[in-house]
Amino acid sequence: MLATSLVALDSTIVATAVPSIVADLGGFSQFPWLFSVYLLAQAVSVPIYGKLADIVGRKPIMLVGIGLFLVGSIFCAAAWNMTALIVFRAVQGLGAGAVQPMSITIAGDIYSLAERAKAQGYLASVWAISAVVGPTLGGVFSEWLTWRWLFIINIPLCLLAGWMLVRRFQEKVQRVTHRIDYLGAVTLTVGASLLILGLLEGGQAWAWTSAPSLVVLGGGAVLIAIFLVVQRRAAEPVLPLWVFSRRVLVASAVIATLVGAVLLGLTTYVPTFVQAVLGTGPLVAGFALATLTIGWPISATLSGRLYLRLGFRTTAVIGATLAVLGSVSTIWLGASSAVWQVAASCFVVGLGMGLIASPTLIAAQSSVGWSERGVVTATNLFARSIGSAVGVAAFGALANASHGATANAADDPAAVAGASHDVFVATAVLAVCMFAAAWVLPGGRPSAQAAQAAPAGDASPGTGAGTGDVAADEPMTADPTR
Repeated sequence: MLATSLVALDSTIVATAVPSIVADLGGFSQFPWLFSVYLLAQAVSVPIYGKLADIVGRKPIMLVGIGLFLVGSIFCAAAWNMTALIVFRAVQGLGAGAVQPMSITIAGDIYSLAERAKAQGYLASVWAISAVVGPTLGGVFSEWLTWRWLFIINIPLCLLAGWMLVRRFQEKVQRVTHRIDYLGAVTLTVGASLLILGLLEGGQAWAWTSAPSLVVLGGGAVLIAIFLVVQRRAAEPVLPLWVFSRRVLVASAVIATLVGAVLLGLTTYVPTFVQAVLGTGPLVAGFALATLTIGWPISATLSGRLYLRLGFRTTAVIGATLAVLGSVSTIWLGASSAVWQVAASCFVVGLGMGLIASPTLIAAQSSVGWSERGVVTATNLFARSIGSAVGVAAFGALANASHGATANAADDPAAVAGASHDVFVATAVLAVCMFAAAWVLPGGRPSAQAAQAAPAGDASPGTGAGTGDVAADEPMTADPTR
């Protein structure tokens, strides 16, 4: 939870301080890169960290992530111009790319299936707390101290999280000789970077049909194609292609992609809608959205009881149903709506997300053993990052195409209302797609023996012998193509 707080707090605390940062360092046209480069570095590094964690263990990878985040925070606090701050934000992103998946993977390692939902709920609660605390701290630091405290505050958290990990987390990894897939790592990193960069900046930094856009997206597509060829031939691939041949893993990845897109649609346009159309301040708008991250950990904590009784698919379908209801209710929001109605819609979506995102991730983790759990977890989070990047691009293009740019929100609330409505319709459609994907998950429910058993593979991690503590749809075998 301490390590997760680094990533969660950083995702909310910086946005409120952008005016102060720009006033001090300049570079207004560059400030969007503070977020783009962080997301990019985090997303492309996740699969590589996941594979390395299955080779050398979770602890060293988590410590590397905390260390990178610490170094990045120190240099961000000392940044002398906007370019330097952007570079150091990339270092922070590389650290976050290890911290977030390792937190979830470690929870999958040390807790039984029956305990895991509660543990994931605790981790999710960190995001809920950060959604409220982050913007508040950002405002306090910017107004009363200096924006540099946004990054200084990470230093004691990093040191405490690292110290507790060293002292309290023990794992036994059997040291064997591995062949690192360097070519796969390079082609994945560069290819995914170009694709995500093209999606994030397309329509903003350059036109979708411009030469830079075609070169960036085309180059990324070619490198990803090369990466897939490399993975078929590599002895120990960074992202084994068997993850795309198991129904439970494919379904959970598709759901994670849609979760990322729906979340970005709401988190990007709900605060703008509340401020521009309903006429509130940024603090009220932030609290309206915070109900989403409050509902998530509540339902995630309770999801364990549901999937142990009803199974992963039924639990996911219930969650998707709630997400659809919450998303559809946003379509009827307008200038006469109350803030509490917006908050209620977000809360229902959050409840749904907790019942579909956490159980499907746990189902994916539970279908494999220790030596594959890092890759599976990283693949799921990578899919969510891709969904977020695609969502940012798609929703921005939709809003701008139908109602023009929303930059002058205060001057034209009608345009913001129309653009937000279109985005809310799109998120509702994606939520329906998520509902359909939930039905693709394998049926059945864990046995009582499997639910209480220690996570498989832990007795001899690193051997590759473990095949998971429960199969979400069928008896698992040692054959990784199942």
